[in-house]
Amino acid sequence: MTFFKADKLAIHFGGVKAVDGVDFEIAEGEIFTIIGPNGAGKTTIFNLISRIYEPTEGQLIFNDEDITNTAPHLIAGRGIARTFQNIELFEQATVLQNLLIGRHAHRSGNLLANIFFLPSTRRAELAHREEVEKVIEFLDLARYRDQRIANLPYGVRKVVELGRALCTEPKLLLLDEPSSGLNVEETSDMAFWIKDIRDLLGITVLMVEHDMSLVNRVSDRVLALNYGRVLTLGSPSEVQSNEEVIRAYLGG
Repeated sequence: MTFFKADKLAIHFGGVKAVDGVDFEIAEGEIFTIIGPNGAGKTTIFNLISRIYEPTEGQLIFNDEDITNTAPHLIAGRGIARTFQNIELFEQATVLQNLLIGRHAHRSGNLLANIFFLPSTRRAELAHREEVEKVIEFLDLARYRDQRIANLPYGVRKVVELGRALCTEPKLLLLDEPSSGLNVEETSDMAFWIKDIRDLLGITVLMVEHDMSLVNRVSDRVLALNYGRVLTLGSPSEVQSNEEVIRAYLGG
Protein backbone atom coordinates (compact mmCIF):
# COMPACT_ATOMS: atom_id res chain seq x y z
CA MET A 1 0.00 0.00 0.00
CA THR A 2 1.20 3.50 -0.84
CA PHE A 3 0.36 5.81 2.05
CA PHE A 4 1.59 9.01 0.42
CA LYS A 5 3.65 9.63 -2.70
CA ALA A 6 4.62 12.65 -4.76
CA ASP A 7 5.61 11.48 -8.23
CA LYS A 8 7.54 13.91 -10.47
CA LEU A 9 5.64 16.80 -8.86
CA ALA A 10 6.12 20.16 -10.59
CA ILE A 11 4.57 23.59 -10.77
CA HIS A 12 5.73 26.49 -12.95
CA PHE A 13 4.77 30.12 -12.52
CA GLY A 14 5.58 31.55 -15.92
CA GLY A 15 9.26 30.81 -16.39
CA VAL A 16 9.87 30.09 -12.71
CA LYS A 17 9.99 26.40 -11.75
CA ALA A 18 8.94 26.64 -8.11
CA VAL A 19 8.81 22.84 -7.81
CA ASP A 20 10.65 20.88 -10.48
CA GLY A 21 10.14 17.11 -10.68
CA VAL A 22 10.11 16.31 -6.95
CA ASP A 23 9.76 12.65 -5.92
CA PHE A 24 9.28 11.36 -2.37
CA GLU A 25 7.24 8.78 -0.50
CA ILE A 26 6.07 8.80 3.12
CA ALA A 27 5.36 5.67 5.12
CA GLU A 28 2.38 5.50 7.45
CA GLY A 29 3.41 6.44 11.00
CA GLU A 30 6.45 8.44 9.88
CA ILE A 31 7.52 11.98 10.77
CA PHE A 32 8.89 13.27 7.46
CA THR A 33 10.43 16.74 7.21
CA ILE A 34 11.18 18.98 4.24
CA ILE A 35 13.97 21.52 4.66
CA GLY A 36 15.66 24.05 2.42
CA PRO A 37 16.55 27.74 2.09
CA ASN A 38 13.88 30.38 1.55
CA GLY A 39 12.36 29.97 -1.89
CA ALA A 40 13.26 26.29 -2.13
CA GLY A 41 9.63 25.27 -2.80
CA LYS A 42 8.72 23.81 0.58
CA THR A 43 5.42 25.61 1.23
CA THR A 44 4.58 25.36 -2.47
CA ILE A 45 4.59 21.57 -2.06
CA PHE A 46 2.17 21.93 0.87
CA ASN A 47 -0.08 24.10 -1.30
CA LEU A 48 -0.01 21.44 -4.02
CA ILE A 49 -0.94 18.69 -1.56
CA SER A 50 -3.70 20.89 -0.09
CA ARG A 51 -4.90 21.48 -3.67
CA ILE A 52 -4.55 25.25 -3.33
CA TYR A 53 -2.30 25.05 -6.39
CA GLU A 54 -2.74 22.92 -9.49
CA PRO A 55 0.44 21.02 -10.44
CA THR A 56 1.90 21.62 -13.88
CA GLU A 57 3.08 18.02 -13.92
CA GLY A 58 3.16 14.99 -11.68
CA GLN A 59 0.88 12.99 -9.45
CA LEU A 60 -0.15 12.87 -5.77
CA ILE A 61 -1.12 9.50 -4.28
CA PHE A 62 -2.72 9.17 -0.85
CA ASN A 63 -3.96 5.86 0.58
CA ASP A 64 -3.51 4.25 -2.84
CA GLU A 65 -5.78 6.86 -4.45
CA ASP A 66 -4.87 9.56 -6.94
CA ILE A 67 -5.76 12.91 -5.31
CA THR A 68 -4.07 15.09 -7.93
CA ASN A 69 -7.38 16.48 -9.15
CA THR A 70 -9.34 16.34 -5.90
CA ALA A 71 -11.21 19.56 -5.13
CA PRO A 72 -9.61 21.58 -2.28
CA HIS A 73 -12.74 21.46 -0.09
CA LEU A 74 -12.67 17.65 -0.16
CA ILE A 75 -9.09 17.24 1.03
CA ALA A 76 -9.91 17.40 4.76
CA GLY A 77 -12.58 14.74 4.27
CA ARG A 78 -9.96 12.52 2.65
CA GLY A 79 -7.90 12.68 5.83
CA ILE A 80 -5.35 15.44 5.17
CA ALA A 81 -5.14 18.51 7.43
CA ARG A 82 -2.62 21.34 7.68
CA THR A 83 -1.43 24.32 9.63
CA PHE A 84 0.03 27.50 8.12
CA GLN A 85 3.18 29.60 8.53
CA ASN A 86 0.98 32.55 9.43
CA ILE A 87 -1.70 31.58 11.93
CA GLU A 88 -5.15 31.41 10.32
CA LEU A 89 -7.66 31.57 13.18
CA PHE A 90 -10.87 33.54 13.82
CA GLU A 91 -9.55 36.09 16.31
CA GLN A 92 -12.91 37.21 17.70
CA ALA A 93 -14.08 33.64 18.30
CA THR A 94 -13.14 31.51 21.31
CA VAL A 95 -10.72 28.60 21.33
CA LEU A 96 -13.67 26.19 21.54
CA GLN A 97 -15.41 27.81 18.57
CA ASN A 98 -12.24 27.67 16.47
CA LEU A 99 -11.77 24.00 17.26
CA LEU A 100 -15.39 23.19 16.43
CA ILE A 101 -14.75 24.61 12.95
CA GLY A 102 -12.30 21.75 12.52
CA ARG A 103 -15.24 19.34 12.77
CA HIS A 104 -16.79 20.79 9.60
CA ALA A 105 -15.46 17.96 7.44
CA HIS A 106 -17.47 15.46 9.53
CA ARG A 107 -20.78 17.33 9.58
CA SER A 108 -23.78 15.70 7.95
CA GLY A 109 -27.55 16.02 7.95
CA ASN A 110 -29.90 18.07 5.81
CA LEU A 111 -30.67 21.78 5.93
CA LEU A 112 -34.12 21.28 7.48
CA ALA A 113 -32.74 19.23 10.38
CA ASN A 114 -30.14 21.90 11.05
CA ILE A 115 -32.61 24.80 10.90
CA PHE A 116 -35.01 23.21 13.38
CA PHE A 117 -32.21 21.65 15.45
CA LEU A 118 -33.85 18.22 15.35
CA PRO A 119 -32.74 15.42 17.71
CA SER A 120 -30.39 14.01 15.05
CA THR A 121 -28.66 17.39 14.81
CA ARG A 122 -28.42 17.70 18.60
CA ARG A 123 -26.84 14.24 18.86
CA ALA A 124 -24.34 15.12 16.14
CA GLU A 125 -23.43 18.41 17.83
CA LEU A 126 -22.81 16.61 21.13
CA ALA A 127 -20.61 14.07 19.37
CA HIS A 128 -18.58 16.86 17.74
CA ARG A 129 -18.20 18.61 21.10
CA GLU A 130 -16.93 15.38 22.68
CA GLU A 131 -14.27 15.01 19.97
CA VAL A 132 -13.18 18.62 20.44
CA GLU A 133 -12.93 18.16 24.21
CA LYS A 134 -10.56 15.24 23.60
CA VAL A 135 -8.28 17.53 21.61
CA ILE A 136 -8.51 20.24 24.28
CA GLU A 137 -7.41 17.72 26.89
CA PHE A 138 -4.66 16.29 24.67
CA LEU A 139 -3.11 19.72 24.03
CA ASP A 140 -3.72 21.02 27.57
CA LEU A 141 -5.94 23.87 26.35
CA ALA A 142 -8.67 23.62 28.99
CA ARG A 143 -7.70 26.90 30.69
CA TYR A 144 -8.13 28.73 27.36
CA ARG A 145 -11.34 27.01 26.20
CA ASP A 146 -13.62 30.06 26.46
CA GLN A 147 -11.06 32.78 25.75
CA ARG A 148 -11.04 34.72 22.49
CA ILE A 149 -8.10 34.10 20.20
CA ALA A 150 -7.31 37.83 20.12
CA ASN A 151 -6.52 37.74 23.85
CA LEU A 152 -4.10 34.82 23.68
CA PRO A 153 -0.29 34.89 23.38
CA TYR A 154 1.25 33.81 20.08
CA GLY A 155 2.53 30.47 21.38
CA VAL A 156 -0.94 29.42 22.54
CA ARG A 157 -2.42 30.43 19.18
CA LYS A 158 0.02 28.08 17.45
CA VAL A 159 -1.22 25.23 19.63
CA VAL A 160 -4.86 26.16 18.93
CA GLU A 161 -4.23 26.03 15.19
CA LEU A 162 -2.61 22.63 15.66
CA GLY A 163 -5.69 21.58 17.63
CA ARG A 164 -8.08 22.71 14.91
CA ALA A 165 -6.19 20.56 12.40
CA LEU A 166 -6.40 17.58 14.78
CA CYS A 167 -10.16 18.07 15.11
CA THR A 168 -10.54 17.02 11.48
CA GLU A 169 -9.23 13.57 12.52
CA PRO A 170 -6.50 13.49 9.88
CA LYS A 171 -4.46 10.52 8.77
CA LEU A 172 -1.79 12.86 7.40
CA LEU A 173 -1.00 16.15 9.17
CA LEU A 174 0.93 18.88 7.32
CA LEU A 175 2.79 21.23 9.69
CA ASP A 176 4.11 24.35 7.98
CA GLU A 177 6.96 25.71 10.15
CA PRO A 178 5.37 24.78 13.51
CA SER A 179 8.19 26.44 15.50
CA SER A 180 8.02 29.76 13.64
CA GLY A 181 7.77 32.63 16.17
CA LEU A 182 8.13 30.35 19.20
CA ASN A 183 10.72 30.71 21.95
CA VAL A 184 13.02 27.87 23.02
CA GLU A 185 10.63 26.51 25.66
CA GLU A 186 7.63 26.65 23.32
CA THR A 187 9.62 24.93 20.57
CA SER A 188 10.51 22.16 23.01
CA ASP A 189 6.82 21.75 23.87
CA MET A 190 5.98 21.63 20.16
CA ALA A 191 8.47 18.78 19.71
CA PHE A 192 6.63 16.79 22.39
CA TRP A 193 3.25 17.49 20.73
CA ILE A 194 4.54 16.32 17.34
CA LYS A 195 5.92 13.09 18.76
CA ASP A 196 2.73 12.43 20.74
CA ILE A 197 0.59 13.11 17.68
CA ARG A 198 2.43 10.31 15.92
CA ASP A 199 2.96 7.95 18.86
CA LEU A 200 -0.34 8.37 20.74
CA LEU A 201 -2.78 9.39 18.00
CA GLY A 202 -1.25 7.36 15.17
CA ILE A 203 -1.15 10.32 12.78
CA THR A 204 1.54 10.54 10.11
CA VAL A 205 3.28 13.94 10.04
CA LEU A 206 4.74 15.85 7.08
CA MET A 207 6.56 18.94 8.31
CA VAL A 208 8.30 21.95 6.77
CA GLU A 209 10.77 23.44 9.23
CA HIS A 210 13.80 25.75 9.48
CA ASP A 211 14.73 25.04 13.11
CA MET A 212 17.21 22.17 12.76
CA SER A 213 17.11 21.39 16.48
CA LEU A 214 13.42 20.56 16.12
CA VAL A 215 14.08 18.66 12.89
CA ASN A 216 16.71 16.53 14.63
CA ARG A 217 14.48 15.81 17.62
CA VAL A 218 11.41 14.55 15.82
CA SER A 219 12.19 13.55 12.22
CA ASP A 220 12.54 10.00 10.94
CA ARG A 221 13.65 11.18 7.50
CA VAL A 222 14.46 14.54 5.94
CA LEU A 223 14.14 15.76 2.36
CA ALA A 224 16.34 18.73 1.39
CA LEU A 225 15.25 21.03 -1.45
CA ASN A 226 16.84 23.93 -3.27
CA TYR A 227 15.37 25.90 -6.17
CA GLY A 228 12.48 23.44 -6.36
CA ARG A 229 14.67 20.37 -6.79
CA VAL A 230 15.64 17.53 -4.46
CA LEU A 231 19.19 17.75 -3.09
CA THR A 232 19.13 14.64 -0.92
CA LEU A 233 16.93 12.41 1.23
CA GLY A 234 17.95 10.56 4.38
CA SER A 235 18.23 10.70 8.15
CA PRO A 236 18.63 14.14 9.78
CA SER A 237 22.36 13.58 10.35
CA GLU A 238 22.93 12.33 6.79
CA VAL A 239 21.15 15.31 5.27
CA GLN A 240 22.92 17.90 7.42
CA SER A 241 26.33 16.51 6.51
CA ASN A 242 25.56 16.46 2.78
CA GLU A 243 27.88 18.84 0.89
CA GLU A 244 25.15 20.09 -1.47
CA VAL A 245 22.91 20.94 1.50
CA ILE A 246 25.75 22.80 3.22
CA ARG A 247 26.43 24.81 0.05
CA ALA A 248 22.71 25.61 -0.37
CA TYR A 249 22.52 27.04 3.16
CA LEU A 250 25.92 28.68 3.36
CA GLY A 251 26.54 29.60 -0.26
CA GLY A 252 29.49 28.76 -2.47
